[in-house]
Amino acid sequence: MNHDDRRTAGFKQRTRLSDARESLLAAATPHDRTVRRPLAEADGRALADDAVAPADVPGYDRAAMDGYAVRASDTFGASGRSPNVLRIVDGPVEPGTAARVHTGSDVPDGADAVVMVEHTERLGDELEVFDALAEGENVGERGEDVREGAPLFEAGHELRPSDIGLLRSVGVEEVTLFERPRVSVIPTGEELVESDPGPGEVIETNGLTVSRLVERWGGEASYRDIVVDDADLLREAVEADLDHDVVVTTGGSSVGERDLIPEVIDDIGEVLVHGVALKPGHPVAVGVVEDTPVVMLPGYPVACVVNAFQFLRPALKHVGSLPERPLPTQEATLTRKIPSSPGTRTFARVRLDTSGDEPTAEPTRTSGSGILSSVALADGWVVVPEEIEGYDEGDTVAVEGWEWSA
Repeated sequence: MNHDDRRTAGFKQRTRLSDARESLLAAATPHDRTVRRPLAEADGRALADDAVAPADVPGYDRAAMDGYAVRASDTFGASGRSPNVLRIVDGPVEPGTAARVHTGSDVPDGADAVVMVEHTERLGDELEVFDALAEGENVGERGEDVREGAPLFEAGHELRPSDIGLLRSVGVEEVTLFERPRVSVIPTGEELVESDPGPGEVIETNGLTVSRLVERWGGEASYRDIVVDDADLLREAVEADLDHDVVVTTGGSSVGERDLIPEVIDDIGEVLVHGVALKPGHPVAVGVVEDTPVVMLPGYPVACVVNAFQFLRPALKHVGSLPERPLPTQEATLTRKIPSSPGTRTFARVRLDTSGDEPTAEPTRTSGSGILSSVALADGWVVVPEEIEGYDEGDTVAVEGWEWSA
């Protein structure tokens, strides 16, 4: 294949999105690095080992109500008109006695039920009981919440705050976690500057945005300096970060004279896919260099964000053994038509309005992949599948939220 054919091959027959993502994930191997961390540092991290309860919770029979611990048999026949009378004690409960307890406190030895305080009346050292109880009534048994040896979470489970609370309740102080996947983010382009852009220059935003997404998705981002459109410098930048789990570049992924990154990756590794049937962002490419997956995101900001969600997010979750949960979705009625080309999956940015009786979705823009504000001002997108030509005004559609925080 000659130089020009290699540059344009993927654009003559664009790869279906699902197939392109499958090729990327096949090249991405989950790492096996682990680390021990205190529970307080484990939120959002993936367990590397199964978690099993080391003890019962609670570790004792506990009172489920404020009242008096008693032997249930001592309350048989008690009623509002004919109370049973028991002697109040501080220690173990013997026949004919009762001990004061509070919700959550230990039930004294000998007791097998708790009579609610409102069903009693104290008269000095004696207690009138107006309610007959069954054995175990108003008592939480030892291990009622968690039994010793019970499986809690499997390896790979992403810990949530409630999970951390449960682990703490059974006496776990530290857990073994998978290390966060390490992602190198390399912004590329002659036109990029860090500040004070002149004519023909733009402030670098893609690399910053992608690096923050990496952090929110559970990875550790190495946000690199801008690399200009020079094959040797691009090669050097990629090769320097092959110790990362994923390398992602922004810009330079199309077929123009200054779009060099796919050629660079093909020279030092292999380009698996170049040109995907999605909009915005069809110039995305994926490859592999020395077993390190490389995601080449387009330079237009909207296309960059869309493809980060579609390629980088699943790759990061895969290599980090983190679950890839579906994006939050809400049904809404379209206020305007969304056009799409058959054979292409379209991601149309929309703004939700939930103030009325039925939620509505207003397209903010269906084209213009360089308009970053159309992302910042939208609540999510509507995905138009490859099989249809779009949605009409009034159609009910599913709006996928940006899910910036997961």
